[in-house]
Amino acid sequence: MSKIRSLQPRCLPDFKSVNRYWDRTHETWVAKILPGEYYVTTSQDEAVATTLGSCVSACIRDKVFGIGGMNHFMLPAQSEHGGDRWLDSATRYGSYAMEHLINDILKAGGRRENLEIKLTGGGKIMQNMSDVGARNITFALEYLQTEGFKAISEDLGNIYPRKVMYYPATGRLLVKRLRSIHNDTLIQREQAYQYELDIRPDSGGVDLF
Repeated sequence: MSKIRSLQPRCLPDFKSVNRYWDRTHETWVAKILPGEYYVTTSQDEAVATTLGSCVSACIRDKVFGIGGMNHFMLPAQSEHGGDRWLDSATRYGSYAMEHLINDILKAGGRRENLEIKLTGGGKIMQNMSDVGARNITFALEYLQTEGFKAISEDLGNIYPRKVMYYPATGRLLVKRLRSIHNDTLIQREQAYQYELDIRPDSGGVDLF
């Protein structure tokens, strides 16, 4: 018997632009995020979903209060002549993506000592391109180590895109590895996102989302 469709959960004010829908298969409300976006919920009846290629998603929640969310990020492409400047810019972009997710969870009532973290993504989905996914994975792992966190679960790398659904209230993470991409929408989205990152001015006022 199908679950009766519940009322749409209250959305936190900063995330009203995120697309949310009722998922009949999983019988839950879902917030769908795109490259460069993130979402935080306090609801016990809402999941966060995305599709990842070379990007990485951090799924983070307060395991006591069930407040949490997910991001979807990529580092800017490495310039042949970027050197230390590229490393500084990439670190700032990646840190921005992680810190905004964590800070919004804490702002919604979560506590840092209760945070539980899972990582997924970073596939090398195009063989003729540099391994952007590997750089994203390395950054995510190094960021957690620097900040004193440790992921309790990882599904990273390989050659497959992934469909991801995360339930912050319970910490359940569903990952489906896609054996093939039926259209090039995912690749186009990631390429457009990469282009946006690469043309942004290298300044302290970075705004990713």
